[in-house]
Amino acid sequence: MAAEAGSRRQRLRRATLQEIHTAARSLLVEQGSAAVTINAVARQVGMSGPALYHYYAGHDALVGAVTADFFHELATAMEHARDAHAAAPVGERILAVCRAMRAWARTHPAEFGWIFASPIASPNRQPDSDRHQAGQRFEHVLLDLTVELWRTRPFPVPEPADLPESLREQLVAYSAGIDGRLPPGAAHVFLSCWTRLYGLLCMEVLHQLDFAYSDLEPVFEECLRDLADVLDL
Repeated sequence: MAAEAGSRRQRLRRATLQEIHTAARSLLVEQGSAAVTINAVARQVGMSGPALYHYYAGHDALVGAVTADFFHELATAMEHARDAHAAAPVGERILAVCRAMRAWARTHPAEFGWIFASPIASPNRQPDSDRHQAGQRFEHVLLDLTVELWRTRPFPVPEPADLPESLREQLVAYSAGIDGRLPPGAAHVFLSCWTRLYGLLCMEVLHQLDFAYSDLEPVFEECLRDLADVLDL
């Protein structure tokens, strides 16, 4: 009987958490990130602000949980695109994943903007938090494919000695942080490609290029062609 009651409480708690997340997302989409406050979310779900603290310690915790939801949703869309091309060469899977990321971002601009404003924490800070784990899942979709490409068809990389000392040290640290799956030179190529791709997408979703473009798809596809050349696809 006690186990059944505990299970019921857990189901009710999960349902309430989902309701809280749905309310926060609704406020974000309809009114912007500034509207996502503890009191506003509490009103949306019919409880008092203090009552919501039974579920989250504060605004930062709520933001972290909702951000984790968005990271998981985006990563799922990218994984579906990857798996839909499971029999294709790794290069085709990389391009499919990139296009899926753009499609999700364009469909969910408020949520993507929220992610952009919530950087992935360093592995040394809250490594077990839902937000960090979700961010890592998102990052690893493209990282894992790049590692597969590197192992099967190594792409051109700079010599470590040719890189500025500070950059070289950071790349050595990053390579160690991903268990050496990419050596520093390959990590540099991966991160450079990622920076360009993600940066262009952020500028599109945040309307930073509207002064010049009404349709960014050709620009995005041109970016993918350039990255394909860099990765020697």
